[in-house]
Amino acid sequence: MHSRLATAIVGLVASLALSAVVYAVTDWFVFFIAIPFVPLLFRGLRERGGADENEEGPPATRTCPACGFETTDPEVRYCPRDGTALD
Repeated sequence: MHSRLATAIVGLVASLALSAVVYAVTDWFVFFIAIPFVPLLFRGLRERGGADENEEGPPATRTCPACGFETTDPEVRYCPRDGTALD
């Protein structure tokens, strides 16, 4: 977490510095900030239980009793190989 926080602070300072340089050179106020990168700072919180604590654990594995096909997709109810209902 500390490296992501440091990256965010460096990015914010760099964007403010770039804005100041553009304003000093051109007398135009332009505010640069790397907003698209903000979600990248929070990508590991879900695994640590920070973002969605009410979320269940890993999805259950469903298996075909006939051929052994396995899936974790809750939308798949039947085996794609032989059409048997998954357990």
